[in-house]
Amino acid sequence: MQVTVGRIGRPHGVRGDVVVGVRTDEPELRFTPGSRLDTDPEDVGPLTVAAVRWHSGELLVRFEGVRDRDAAGELRGTWLIVDSSTFAPSDDPDEFHDSELVGLTVRTVDGTEIGVVEDVSHSGQDLLTVRAGTREILVPFVRAIVTDVDVANGVLVIDPPPGLIDLQETL
Repeated sequence: MQVTVGRIGRPHGVRGDVVVGVRTDEPELRFTPGSRLDTDPEDVGPLTVAAVRWHSGELLVRFEGVRDRDAAGELRGTWLIVDSSTFAPSDDPDEFHDSELVGLTVRTVDGTEIGVVEDVSHSGQDLLTVRAGTREILVPFVRAIVTDVDVANGVLVIDPPPGLIDLQETL
């Protein structure tokens, strides 16, 4: 599965650096010199990181072959993508990559199948978007509701509070 890790913004300076809007919680792993990143649009890349540094809270990246401000400006708006199979598994049993959660079957603690995790959102609070037939259900990704995540067996178990899911409409 392809995962977006950043988006190229404006050029910075005259040597080909660009500001990258980070879309990963591990920029130090994704943006290291020598890292190869696929792109959207595809014809721009792949791009290989030549140098990286933080400046005033912004990630500045220089890619191989991009030697000046004009060439850097042509990359603006390009999405940077990696294959999720390159991610190392987390040592924390309660931490998951989004790509591990997408596609899991969602069941309640009593075994009632609700749907499938379609997306994970990180705006304010982590939310799972669960596709339940034609409906979309947002489930807060917190331990009080998500009681078990079994990636190996493809199942995520929830104990929804009253009102979160109307099982009559879902089933």
